[in-house]
Amino acid sequence: MSGPGPQQTAAVSGTLAVRGEQTAPIGVIAEVHGPVVVIACNTLPPLHQGLYTSLNSDNYLFEVHQHLDEHHLRAITLHRTSGLHRGMNVYDTGAPLHVPVSPDCLGRLLNVFGEPLDDQAPLQPITFRNIHARPAPLHQSVNTGEVLETGIKVIDLLCPFVKGGKTGLFGGAGVGKTVLIMEFMHAMATLHKGVSVFAGVGERIREGHELWHKIREADVLGQTLMVFGQMDESPGVRFRVGLTALTYAEYLRDSLHKEVLFVMDNIFRFVQAGSEISSLLGRMPATVGYQPTLTTEVAEMQDRILSTRQGAITSVQAVYVPADDMTDPAVNAILSHLDTNVILSRAQAGKGIYPAVDPLQSASKLMDRRTLGERHYAVAEGVREHLARYRELEDIITMLGIEELSPKDRQVVMRARKLQRYLSQPFWTTAAHSGIPGVSVPLEQTLSDCEAFMQGQYDEVPEESCYMRGTMKEHTA
Repeated sequence: MSGPGPQQTAAVSGTLAVRGEQTAPIGVIAEVHGPVVVIACNTLPPLHQGLYTSLNSDNYLFEVHQHLDEHHLRAITLHRTSGLHRGMNVYDTGAPLHVPVSPDCLGRLLNVFGEPLDDQAPLQPITFRNIHARPAPLHQSVNTGEVLETGIKVIDLLCPFVKGGKTGLFGGAGVGKTVLIMEFMHAMATLHKGVSVFAGVGERIREGHELWHKIREADVLGQTLMVFGQMDESPGVRFRVGLTALTYAEYLRDSLHKEVLFVMDNIFRFVQAGSEISSLLGRMPATVGYQPTLTTEVAEMQDRILSTRQGAITSVQAVYVPADDMTDPAVNAILSHLDTNVILSRAQAGKGIYPAVDPLQSASKLMDRRTLGERHYAVAEGVREHLARYRELEDIITMLGIEELSPKDRQVVMRARKLQRYLSQPFWTTAAHSGIPGVSVPLEQTLSDCEAFMQGQYDEVPEESCYMRGTMKEHTA
């Protein structure tokens, strides 16, 4: 990706003069170590300040990360480093990285600088926003405590989303995190008439291309803004692209008063980029080789995801779990900030149950009678009890057969198996591949169906009739 031209960099920094009117350089490049540049200067600019150098009519942007002594600093490049060499003049942009914002940002595909990646004209900014902005003041934040319906049965029933809260999708590779995220974006556009901001952190180019096409085919691109920092870019880009996307989400919330779904795929790659930068800056690694600043970096991102009187930002974050180990320090650092944890299980996917949500490990802070209401809480607990008892008896069934169980346990097992299949669901975003039209199920209908299962109204219905369908109304019709 080529660097921004002089006019573009002037827009990004907000204060940078165009070439030909440059002020005196603040220093020169002393060393280049991959994406890390050591700059010798007379006066040290503050941390997070944007600097740049010019090469072949392009401007290469740096971000200050470390002061070494009175006259030397370390900066991370936000572009490729080929062509950089000692002695190049370095100029101060006068500000941290800023991005252009305007109401026509929806439907666009942008990079970390707010520049277009979709072959369309650049944004016509009405203003610029600092990607390192402070969170909204505490007295302006609000806590809705409402359930945000998604139309996905297992989510709405057992691990409901908090409007204005944070949700994590935890799972290893290939268990369906991205597909579930796309379904959430579809639900936000169709059910709640809101907008989505998608942060692709360390995405493969193929993944980003496919996702863009799928969102366009699902007809929700007009309510979506996508910001990508690709896998082949500098770790500085992958580390900051989440903040750029969050800046746009804050703009949509504050200036356009939108209900915003902020989606990050994958926040673990944000942690990896921070670890890479930390090593390049010479910091001593901490637990399991992660950066010593892990907790602070995650908190800086998470603390800006909040709701105000102007609007709500509801966050969904895909979290890759290394080796399916939920005790990993990065996973734990992210977990501590979340309201809802959706655990995607390889065992569920192996049974063909999609979405592959583990109903017993997934949880939400909203799971109490006061928030959900007596009926929702009772139905959710009843479903969990049936599924938990089935899991306890699975080994006995495998070794001795279901005939060896007591009549009561046999009844629980048969109902649990049907509930397990009922909680599968065809998605809108996979309809072209599966051939099954997507469905969205209201929470009230999910509760009614689950109550009927547990009361024995569907005891005579075969299990296959419960699989990959919306409601049970069709069977009774």
